[in-house]
Order: sequence, then C-alpha cells, then structure tokens
Amino acid sequence: MANNLHISYDLQRHGQNYPAVAEKIKQLGNWAKVTESFWYVQSNYTAEQAAKHVASAMDANDKLYVVDAKNNSAYWYNLDPIASEAIKARWQI
Repeated sequence: MANNLHISYDLQRHGQNYPAVAEKIKQLGNWAKVTESFWYVQSNYTAEQAAKHVASAMDANDKLYVVDAKNNSAYWYNLDPIASEAIKARWQI
C-alpha cells in the first residue's frame, strides 16, 4: 500500500537546479505540486528513502523535509537546529 508523502524543500542559493529536484520528486510516484516548493506524492518510498532520493539532486546546504503522513514518520536534512529539536521533542507517535 502506498504512503502519503509531503515534501518541502528550500534551495539555498539563487540559480539552483529546481528542475532536477522536481524530476527526483516526480520519480517517487503519483504527485501533485501544492506550492512552489511543497509537493504531495503517493509513493512506495518511506520518508527516509524519499529524502535520500530527492537530496541526491540538491546541494549539501539545501534544506529538505519529508513527512510520511500514513506512517507518522519524517526525515530531513539541514533544518535549523532549533526546528529540528522542536520536531523531535514534540512528534507524536
């Protein structure tokens, strides 16, 4: 059964390769672009697998946040440490 992924990203420098990131997201499964940098994807990937897949098209300092709404899990790269700690402290399983 497919997972419901929500993917948000922030490319840190002007001139980043947005099309490459979008293509990686589209490869995950059935998708809908909700806003400029927020997507919904119906996918067999877990949050961690999807994040690693999308991050392969990003620079090391870009930010990425993937939530699997079906399985109540998330995986991220380069979030602000305060935000990261707040999520970890408050995430309800």
